[in-house]
Amino acid sequence: MRVFAVVALGALALAACSKKEDKAAAPDAAASASASGGNASATAGPVAMPKRKPGLWSHTIAAEGANQTMQVCIDADTDSKMSVWGQAVSKDMCAKNSFAAAPGGYAFESECDMGEMGRVVSKGTVTGDFASAYTVKTTSTTTGSSMPQANTTSDMTLTAKWEGACPAGMKGGDVTLPGGMKINMEAMAAKK
Repeated sequence: MRVFAVVALGALALAACSKKEDKAAAPDAAASASASGGNASATAGPVAMPKRKPGLWSHTIAAEGANQTMQVCIDADTDSKMSVWGQAVSKDMCAKNSFAAAPGGYAFESECDMGEMGRVVSKGTVTGDFASAYTVKTTSTTTGSSMPQANTTSDMTLTAKWEGACPAGMKGGDVTLPGGMKINMEAMAAKK
């Protein structure tokens, strides 16, 4: 259960990084920061969220010594909508959301009030090409949760690998969770 909570909070933190006011056109910011030997912090300069290659992505999440793998079907429309979903979820909960170019990739930071789930402060990096693979490393600290076991600092690594076209019967936004449970991210967003 604790790993699931970490995964859910990590996913929310990543979705929260795409608030509209934090997006700015800076196509060469990552290259400039890398070339100048800049510091890998979220202050390197705001950028637009990178787009993932459409198709089936395998997401392996390692947190607290446990690994969980899920399959996610992404199309261009879903990739954009998932960013919108992140904005809707985090709009009134996060006092801070930043996503910026950093040497070798991107850096992000967020501070979100999750109600009874507590205050979550996350900081991490994203590296990869978003066409074949990417890696997200996050450290999150939760305080003030009504679930005492959630009040902790935890590290999570999400490793994503592009597997090919989405299989028949799977559409953009479909996610197959460990154990075979299937959900659709767009349907979840519509419930907000």
